[in-house]
Amino acid sequence: MKFISVFAALVSLCFTVSAMAEQPTDPPLLAELLTSAEQNNPTLHAAQEQVGIAAARIDQVSALPDPQLSISLLNYPTNNLRNDTSPMTGNDFKLSQMLPFPGKLATRGNLAQQQKLWTQAKYADLVLQIRQQVRDHWYQLSFQKQAIILTQANIALLDDVIRLTETRYQVGKGLQQNVLKAQVERSLLYDRLLGLQADAEISQAQLVSLTGGSPELVQKKIPVAAKIAVIPTLNNLMQQARDNRPLFAAFDALITQEKQRIKLAKLDYRPDINLWASYRFRSDTLADGGDDSISAGFSINLPFPVAKRRAALSEAESALRLAYRQRDEFSRQVDFELHRNLARLQQAQKLINLYSNGVIPQAEQTYHATMAAYRVDKVDFLALTDSLMTLYRYRIDQTRAQSDAHRSLARLRATAGLDQSTSAKFQQLKKDGPHA
Repeated sequence: MKFISVFAALVSLCFTVSAMAEQPTDPPLLAELLTSAEQNNPTLHAAQEQVGIAAARIDQVSALPDPQLSISLLNYPTNNLRNDTSPMTGNDFKLSQMLPFPGKLATRGNLAQQQKLWTQAKYADLVLQIRQQVRDHWYQLSFQKQAIILTQANIALLDDVIRLTETRYQVGKGLQQNVLKAQVERSLLYDRLLGLQADAEISQAQLVSLTGGSPELVQKKIPVAAKIAVIPTLNNLMQQARDNRPLFAAFDALITQEKQRIKLAKLDYRPDINLWASYRFRSDTLADGGDDSISAGFSINLPFPVAKRRAALSEAESALRLAYRQRDEFSRQVDFELHRNLARLQQAQKLINLYSNGVIPQAEQTYHATMAAYRVDKVDFLALTDSLMTLYRYRIDQTRAQSDAHRSLARLRATAGLDQSTSAKFQQLKKDGPHA
């Protein structure tokens, strides 16, 4: 049985290492932006402060209440306010300490510890989401810049067509409407170019906002997205998500926290004890010699009425059931997101292969053949512009598919928790807890 457990652990480790090894290497500029986002993103800074707040609460809730010191002037006669006329007169110094029922302080500390683990895991998961957003805008910007280059190149080709058409018109071999048609197509392309440039500016601004970097950094040349070599399987991704996604650990901490809350609600039925001791100073000139006196005692709170404690216990039990349901819903949502984005990635890869190996080479051959035929009056102008614009649209679609593939892969990495930058933090989180 022990051998089987060890073997299963080794297999799981191999899958983890394999999955991490299959992750593509980020381009240097993207890696720089990701690092900048982790260091400068204000949302991450706020989440980090929440972790500090939760950690600071542990010592507060697990500490004993402050001891109480009281000073009393007892039984002074109202006619003279002297301390040497009545044997009951004295000055009382009293020290008291409230001791919660055994287990209450430890439970409060455990509850606060789980709250800290919850905020730590949420912070680690937020890092994943911020990195995914950076990658998403990066590959969106990559598409926009490549589309700008393609559009500018197509405008240049269309300018050649316009010059050719004008020449043919001047020598009486072309029609004026062909020249006008070509100029309209150029204007439409230029309008699309302006839209792409505006979209690229917006994507750059979003990257600056996410990373806190300088605008000059995101304006650098972005390389063409590399080909995705390996597509992970759905079952492997689902297992990796449960092993590596920080929010699964966060929900474990939340469930443990609610269990501790139930335990605390049950302990609230038990009374706390208040210990006290006092020393009374009396005047030496009293008739009885004015001997000092000491007193000691204790008091307990009576846990009545029980209705509010019963309601608190019911609330804690409902919160635990809610935590389980939230974890189950999160698990289903993760599986759905993995399935959806894997399907999108596979579809994008199929489109890339289709455009690269079939559609675009055929469209290029069609355009070159149509251009040659147009020069010798074998085809009309509409066929030429149609072949040119068709080739342009296919190249744009191929570039968009490449961008969509990387954006889907980025979502898969974030959803499954496969991010080398946060893995060390997450492993430390799992080492710390949670503990039931």
